[in-house]
Amino acid sequence: MNFVGSHILSVDQFSRSDIARIFETADTMLVYAERQRITRILEGAILSNMFFEPSTRTRVSFGSAFNLLGGEVRETTEVRASSLTKGESLEDTARVLSGYSDVIVMRHPQEGSVAEFAAASRVPVINGGDGSNEHPSQALLDLYTIRKEIRTRGAGVDGLRIALVGDLKYGRAVHSLCKLLALYDNIHFSLVAPPGLSAPPAVVSLLEAKGHKVTIHHELERGIHHVDIVYVTRTQEERFASQDEADRYRGLFQLNQAVYTANCEPNTVIMHPLPRDSRSEAQELASDLDANPNLAIFRQADNGVLVRMALFALVLDVADRVDEFSKPVPWHSHR
Repeated sequence: MNFVGSHILSVDQFSRSDIARIFETADTMLVYAERQRITRILEGAILSNMFFEPSTRTRVSFGSAFNLLGGEVRETTEVRASSLTKGESLEDTARVLSGYSDVIVMRHPQEGSVAEFAAASRVPVINGGDGSNEHPSQALLDLYTIRKEIRTRGAGVDGLRIALVGDLKYGRAVHSLCKLLALYDNIHFSLVAPPGLSAPPAVVSLLEAKGHKVTIHHELERGIHHVDIVYVTRTQEERFASQDEADRYRGLFQLNQAVYTANCEPNTVIMHPLPRDSRSEAQELASDLDANPNLAIFRQADNGVLVRMALFALVLDVADRVDEFSKPVPWHSHR
């Protein structure tokens, strides 16, 4: 695809060569993310972060990524802080905000809302998550993490064995990741979910149509045998009709060190898009895994800044000129 000036709304936009381009660009951002150098390539540019659902990592990492490239960030963090509460349409909001911005990142609880917003925007829009539909930048950083983690053992994404565990029905990060992985070859997907939270039939059909092996499990222990990656996701309780319905699934699948040791290979990588639910009744990913060197969740979160820097650089057509505007870091850094 031609990244310059484009909206990033769905992973369906990407080919393998597009993903390679994003990842090559992300690799070049490490010196800036680690504060080894400063760049001001986007000095004067403005990002509008429009987040109409709660967010920590996605919102802050998009903002940090833009700041690290030298740009400025303006934020709206809830619907009631915007004119949408006064009846303004997404289209009108887009027309106005795109006059104030050079790029917009948007998260919204309704599926398709970001695409609707983008259709009226005069500047590129990046989907920060639309309901249970998609989360393209999360899927990209997840795949980037997978690639980095398994590369250390001389493996590539082709031939990957991955267990996707938890709420696969409403987990938009899982949906987007499956679509990206479908572009590769000979992957074994172990889809592990309680009855009622299985992956949508359209996702399973896509994977099978692409020639991948898909197995369905309703028991955690069986589903995580013989895999390279265990990717756990929380119950998306905000997508359920009621809290009581969501509570039926909370804590059903809990990966802890004992379960990991008994059922996983010694170098199986553990991933999670975060936040993990650390409440005692949930604990889908137990804190006793924090000392496990194969727990990649914080490396995964760090990778989000690199990938989002790459998206900004590509969309705003500065990816090949970032170093021209760089200089040494003047402060003491503990990194």
